[in-house]
Amino acid sequence: MPTTPETMNCPSCGAPVPSDATSCTHCGSRLAVVACPSCFGMVFAGAKFCSHCGAALARMEIPSAVKELCPRCQVGMDTVVIGATNLSECPKCEGIWANAASLQKICADREQQSAVLGAASPWSPAVNDIEKNIRYLPCPVCNKLMNRVMFAKCSGVVVDVCKAHGTWFDKDELRRIVEFIRAGGLDAARAEEIDELERKRQQLKAAQMARLSDPMERRAYYDRAHNGIADAAANLFTSFFFD
Repeated sequence: MPTTPETMNCPSCGAPVPSDATSCTHCGSRLAVVACPSCFGMVFAGAKFCSHCGAALARMEIPSAVKELCPRCQVGMDTVVIGATNLSECPKCEGIWANAASLQKICADREQQSAVLGAASPWSPAVNDIEKNIRYLPCPVCNKLMNRVMFAKCSGVVVDVCKAHGTWFDKDELRRIVEFIRAGGLDAARAEEIDELERKRQQLKAAQMARLSDPMERRAYYDRAHNGIADAAANLFTSFFFD
């Protein structure tokens, strides 16, 4: 039987709100923010430790005269430093924009933690959470529509990527990516890619062997190989004496 979330009172207006709410449905005040430098989880304002991983919180907002627009809401994003990582955060939808350098550092640091500590638990992608109504979002920097890709091809988390400038994470997606990496997800993704390349190599080899079983195909294959060697030798001769 599903349980109903406990209620608490909004510190701004006093209205009752569910304990898992991140903003007040009455006055709109934010009740939770991304503040964990370890897992980048959302925690309630005023907390000292992350409710997801127990790490000490470290969040600092940096005033900025010019704010990049949230690709989903088109409102100015706040510049925040979570631990030692610079990010941009939308105060409305609570999405996160990470530039290429910040995301690379996040991935490298969490993968190193995974290697040292070992995977805490196997990763189970929440496939049902993938957005059904696809909407392509503009990059906050160049305003070009970003590509939608599944992070590492097997994480179950679809993110919006501008190859030149960064990656957009909807609410709580960055924390899910961190969990995926800590569970050894990047190693699994690399192993799967290597296996796929080997399968394609074996299929190509089998196709070549099948063609070479035909005498006509075999003769044509060796003719192409011979002509290729002759052409390469001629090119080398020309290059050496006339270039």
